[in-house]
Amino acid sequence: MPDAVDLIIEPRQRDLGGFFVRRLLPFAKRRNVGPFVFFDHLGPAEMPPGQGFDVRSHPHIGLATVTWLFEGALEHRDSLGSQQTIRPGAVNWMTAGRGIVHSERTPPEERAAGHRIEAIQTWVALPQSHEEQEPAFRHYPAAALPQIDADGAKGVLISGSAYGHRSPVSFPSGICQLVLTAERDTNIEAPEAPERCLYVISGSAAVGDTQIGETQMAVLNPARPCLVKLTAGTRIMFAGGDPLDSPRYLDWNFVASSKERLAKASADWRASIAGGFAGTWFTQPPHETAWIPLPGDPQPTPMDHVPDDHDADWES
Repeated sequence: MPDAVDLIIEPRQRDLGGFFVRRLLPFAKRRNVGPFVFFDHLGPAEMPPGQGFDVRSHPHIGLATVTWLFEGALEHRDSLGSQQTIRPGAVNWMTAGRGIVHSERTPPEERAAGHRIEAIQTWVALPQSHEEQEPAFRHYPAAALPQIDADGAKGVLISGSAYGHRSPVSFPSGICQLVLTAERDTNIEAPEAPERCLYVISGSAAVGDTQIGETQMAVLNPARPCLVKLTAGTRIMFAGGDPLDSPRYLDWNFVASSKERLAKASADWRASIAGGFAGTWFTQPPHETAWIPLPGDPQPTPMDHVPDDHDADWES
């Protein structure tokens, strides 16, 4: 009988000036779990009044992104013209395809008042058949997502299917992502997926004889049944799905099935900056004037301008 846990991944932690980001994927011994090629845990972090979380405009190709918030709020803007505030319980699903540019910032009201933020951001690689699709964005309010009750652990199904529920979030291959919080000490069965992982956001869990501590990820063996023991109050995320249809290469914010496509994306981003984002492969989101250059390239001057209430009509 194989071990229920194939691998334990320890987070690589970075201090971003007052708050931490923990990276789990990609990992040297495990580059992806199903279509999930990137997995970051941000915070929790305290933002005092007047300060915010600002990720300037930057490009993506070949993937879909989702930022799941436990606390706080983020304003999404992209080069399709989308502007959408996300708060806990809702999903902003952005499909990059052939190329998209977006920014993520603290909304004006939270910036003025000060707030806490905690989130998990994941990237899922698009199948080869969809790598060059037209980019797209869709917002799913909290009320649209299935609520899960898994024998004493309750939560939300973000994408895919699990425990007899299916999320409205659309993806062109098999996927599963959900969050659960244990209301009591309990044992639950891991959702079924060809490849899957368990991340402990807070608290502790056990799979067989393997203990999984806070901010650790366990890559699970697909054999069933797979029972997960949770202590009361533990919060977890499951993620996984179908195996990738070919290896994926990652470079900066780009994901592709060939290194040549990555090189083209970098050249397109440099050319778009040089062309002032007018008639170029990549364009700016509404009211954004700054951008993040490729690693090692010169920073824009001025480095940033934060849009305010007079720059646009904010959606929430």
